[in-house]
Amino acid sequence: MRLIFLGAPGAGKGTHATKVKADFGLPHISTGDIFRANLKEGTPLGLKAKGYMDRGELVPDELVIDLVKDRLTWPDCRDGYILDGFPRTIKQAEALDTFQDIDVVLNLVLDDETIVKRVSGRRMCTCGATYNVELLNGRTTCEKCGKELYQREDDKGETVRNRLAVYNRDTAPLIAYYRGKNLLTDIDCNGKSIDEVYSAICDVLNRI
Repeated sequence: MRLIFLGAPGAGKGTHATKVKADFGLPHISTGDIFRANLKEGTPLGLKAKGYMDRGELVPDELVIDLVKDRLTWPDCRDGYILDGFPRTIKQAEALDTFQDIDVVLNLVLDDETIVKRVSGRRMCTCGATYNVELLNGRTTCEKCGKELYQREDDKGETVRNRLAVYNRDTAPLIAYYRGKNLLTDIDCNGKSIDEVYSAICDVLNRI
Protein backbone atom coordinates (compact mmCIF):
# COMPACT_ATOMS: atom_id res chain seq x y z
CA MET A 1 0.00 0.00 0.00
CA ARG A 2 1.39 3.38 -1.07
CA LEU A 3 -0.08 6.10 1.13
CA ILE A 4 0.24 9.89 1.26
CA PHE A 5 -0.72 12.04 4.25
CA LEU A 6 -1.77 15.62 3.45
CA GLY A 7 -2.62 18.30 5.98
CA ALA A 8 -1.32 21.59 7.32
CA PRO A 9 1.67 21.68 9.70
CA GLY A 10 0.44 20.44 13.07
CA ALA A 11 -2.61 18.60 11.73
CA GLY A 12 -1.22 15.31 13.03
CA LYS A 13 0.40 13.76 9.97
CA GLY A 14 3.48 12.57 11.85
CA THR A 15 1.50 11.22 14.81
CA HIS A 16 -0.83 9.14 12.67
CA ALA A 17 1.86 8.08 10.20
CA THR A 18 3.79 6.62 13.13
CA LYS A 19 0.72 4.63 14.23
CA VAL A 20 0.08 3.38 10.68
CA LYS A 21 3.74 2.38 10.43
CA ALA A 22 3.43 0.22 13.54
CA ASP A 23 0.06 -1.34 12.72
CA PHE A 24 0.43 -1.86 8.98
CA GLY A 25 4.19 -2.49 8.77
CA LEU A 26 4.90 0.35 6.33
CA PRO A 27 8.01 2.57 6.42
CA HIS A 28 7.29 6.20 7.34
CA ILE A 29 9.04 8.48 4.85
CA SER A 30 9.12 12.03 6.24
CA THR A 31 10.90 14.74 4.31
CA GLY A 32 11.17 16.72 7.53
CA ASP A 33 13.07 13.87 9.18
CA ILE A 34 15.28 13.50 6.10
CA PHE A 35 16.16 17.19 6.13
CA ARG A 36 16.80 17.26 9.87
CA ALA A 37 19.04 14.18 9.57
CA ASN A 38 21.00 15.91 6.82
CA LEU A 39 21.22 19.04 8.95
CA LYS A 40 22.48 17.08 11.96
CA GLU A 41 25.16 15.52 9.76
CA GLY A 42 26.03 18.93 8.33
CA THR A 43 25.46 17.95 4.72
CA PRO A 44 25.21 20.70 2.08
CA LEU A 45 21.56 19.78 1.46
CA GLY A 46 20.74 20.02 5.15
CA LEU A 47 22.38 23.42 5.56
CA LYS A 48 20.68 24.75 2.45
CA ALA A 49 17.30 23.43 3.57
CA LYS A 50 17.67 24.92 7.07
CA GLY A 51 17.31 28.48 5.86
CA TYR A 52 13.99 27.72 4.21
CA MET A 53 12.67 25.64 7.13
CA ASP A 54 13.58 28.25 9.76
CA ARG A 55 11.62 30.88 7.82
CA GLY A 56 8.64 28.57 7.45
CA GLU A 57 9.11 28.41 3.68
CA LEU A 58 8.96 25.35 1.45
CA VAL A 59 12.25 23.76 0.46
CA PRO A 60 12.52 24.13 -3.35
CA ASP A 61 11.36 21.20 -5.46
CA GLU A 62 14.79 20.54 -6.93
CA LEU A 63 16.17 19.84 -3.44
CA VAL A 64 13.42 17.36 -2.66
CA ILE A 65 12.37 15.23 -5.64
CA ASP A 66 15.60 13.32 -6.29
CA LEU A 67 16.10 12.72 -2.55
CA VAL A 68 12.64 11.15 -2.18
CA LYS A 69 12.96 9.19 -5.42
CA ASP A 70 16.16 7.60 -4.14
CA ARG A 71 14.61 6.82 -0.72
CA LEU A 72 11.70 4.98 -2.34
CA THR A 73 14.11 2.56 -4.04
CA TRP A 74 15.24 1.17 -0.65
CA PRO A 75 14.21 -2.47 0.01
CA ASP A 76 11.89 -1.53 2.88
CA CYS A 77 9.61 0.31 0.42
CA ARG A 78 9.06 -2.71 -1.81
CA ASP A 79 5.61 -3.49 -0.38
CA GLY A 80 4.54 0.11 0.19
CA TYR A 81 5.23 3.16 2.32
CA ILE A 82 3.78 6.25 3.99
CA LEU A 83 4.75 9.63 2.53
CA ASP A 84 4.53 12.48 5.07
CA GLY A 85 5.51 15.93 3.80
CA PHE A 86 5.85 14.90 0.15
CA PRO A 87 4.54 15.89 -2.29
CA ARG A 88 3.98 19.48 -1.24
CA THR A 89 3.49 21.07 -4.65
CA ILE A 90 1.80 20.10 -7.91
CA LYS A 91 5.24 19.89 -9.52
CA GLN A 92 6.34 17.34 -6.90
CA ALA A 93 3.08 15.37 -7.32
CA GLU A 94 3.52 15.24 -11.08
CA ALA A 95 7.13 14.10 -10.62
CA LEU A 96 5.98 11.37 -8.20
CA ASP A 97 3.43 10.18 -10.78
CA THR A 98 6.28 9.43 -13.20
CA PHE A 99 7.84 6.77 -10.97
CA GLN A 100 5.21 5.63 -8.42
CA ASP A 101 1.50 4.66 -8.35
CA ILE A 102 -0.25 5.93 -5.20
CA ASP A 103 -3.12 3.94 -3.65
CA VAL A 104 -4.69 6.49 -1.31
CA VAL A 105 -4.23 10.09 -0.12
CA LEU A 106 -5.51 11.01 3.35
CA ASN A 107 -6.16 14.72 3.95
CA LEU A 108 -6.19 15.63 7.66
CA VAL A 109 -8.53 18.61 8.11
CA LEU A 110 -8.00 20.95 11.10
CA ASP A 111 -8.82 24.66 11.49
CA ASP A 112 -5.96 27.19 11.42
CA GLU A 113 -6.31 28.58 14.97
CA THR A 114 -6.17 25.10 16.49
CA ILE A 115 -3.05 24.41 14.45
CA VAL A 116 -1.32 27.63 15.60
CA LYS A 117 -2.08 26.83 19.26
CA ARG A 118 -0.96 23.21 18.90
CA VAL A 119 2.28 23.84 17.00
CA SER A 120 3.45 26.92 18.93
CA GLY A 121 2.97 24.92 22.14
CA ARG A 122 5.18 22.08 20.95
CA ARG A 123 8.44 21.46 22.81
CA MET A 124 11.22 19.11 21.72
CA CYS A 125 14.08 17.22 23.32
CA THR A 126 17.34 16.24 21.66
CA CYS A 127 16.50 12.61 22.49
CA GLY A 128 13.55 12.78 20.09
CA ALA A 129 10.72 13.15 22.62
CA THR A 130 7.97 15.68 21.86
CA TYR A 131 5.67 17.45 24.33
CA ASN A 132 3.01 20.18 24.42
CA VAL A 133 3.16 22.97 26.99
CA GLU A 134 -0.49 22.36 27.98
CA LEU A 135 0.49 18.93 29.28
CA LEU A 136 3.85 19.87 30.83
CA ASN A 137 2.36 21.71 33.85
CA GLY A 138 5.32 24.09 33.94
CA ARG A 139 7.94 21.38 33.50
CA THR A 140 10.86 22.43 31.26
CA THR A 141 12.85 19.19 31.15
CA CYS A 142 12.35 15.87 29.37
CA GLU A 143 10.77 13.17 31.53
CA LYS A 144 12.69 10.52 29.57
CA CYS A 145 16.25 11.84 29.76
CA GLY A 146 16.09 14.97 31.93
CA LYS A 147 17.50 17.34 29.31
CA GLU A 148 16.15 20.86 28.82
CA LEU A 149 13.29 21.12 26.33
CA TYR A 150 13.42 23.60 23.47
CA GLN A 151 11.14 25.16 20.87
CA ARG A 152 12.08 24.74 17.21
CA GLU A 153 12.45 27.97 15.27
CA ASP A 154 9.77 26.87 12.80
CA ASP A 155 7.33 26.18 15.68
CA LYS A 156 7.22 29.79 16.91
CA GLY A 157 3.90 31.65 16.54
CA GLU A 158 4.59 33.99 13.63
CA THR A 159 6.55 31.32 11.78
CA VAL A 160 3.63 28.91 12.19
CA ARG A 161 1.27 31.46 10.64
CA ASN A 162 3.73 31.92 7.79
CA ARG A 163 3.91 28.14 7.33
CA LEU A 164 0.11 28.00 7.14
CA ALA A 165 0.06 30.77 4.53
CA VAL A 166 2.66 28.89 2.50
CA TYR A 167 0.67 25.67 2.88
CA ASN A 168 -2.57 27.28 1.73
CA ARG A 169 -0.79 28.81 -1.25
CA ASP A 170 1.37 25.92 -2.42
CA THR A 171 0.21 22.65 -0.87
CA ALA A 172 -3.57 23.00 -0.58
CA PRO A 173 -3.93 22.77 -4.41
CA LEU A 174 -2.81 19.13 -4.04
CA ILE A 175 -6.20 18.43 -2.45
CA ALA A 176 -7.93 19.26 -5.73
CA TYR A 177 -5.22 17.43 -7.69
CA TYR A 178 -5.70 14.13 -5.86
CA ARG A 179 -9.47 14.54 -5.56
CA GLY A 180 -9.52 14.76 -9.34
CA LYS A 181 -7.72 11.40 -9.47
CA ASN A 182 -10.26 9.86 -7.05
CA LEU A 183 -7.46 9.10 -4.60
CA LEU A 184 -8.29 11.58 -1.81
CA THR A 185 -10.24 11.01 1.42
CA ASP A 186 -10.81 13.85 3.91
CA ILE A 187 -10.31 12.99 7.60
CA ASP A 188 -12.00 15.56 9.89
CA CYS A 189 -9.77 16.17 12.93
CA ASN A 190 -11.70 19.10 14.45
CA GLY A 191 -12.83 18.32 17.98
CA LYS A 192 -11.67 14.72 17.64
CA SER A 193 -9.30 12.79 19.86
CA ILE A 194 -6.21 11.12 18.41
CA ASP A 195 -7.92 7.73 18.79
CA GLU A 196 -11.05 8.92 16.99
CA VAL A 197 -9.03 10.29 14.08
CA TYR A 198 -6.93 7.14 13.87
CA SER A 199 -10.05 4.97 13.85
CA ALA A 200 -11.33 6.92 10.84
CA ILE A 201 -7.95 6.45 9.13
CA CYS A 202 -8.00 2.69 9.73
CA ASP A 203 -11.52 2.45 8.34
CA VAL A 204 -10.20 3.85 5.05
CA LEU A 205 -7.01 1.77 4.94
CA ASN A 206 -8.77 -1.49 5.76
CA ARG A 207 -10.94 -1.05 2.66
CA ILE A 208 -7.92 -0.93 0.33
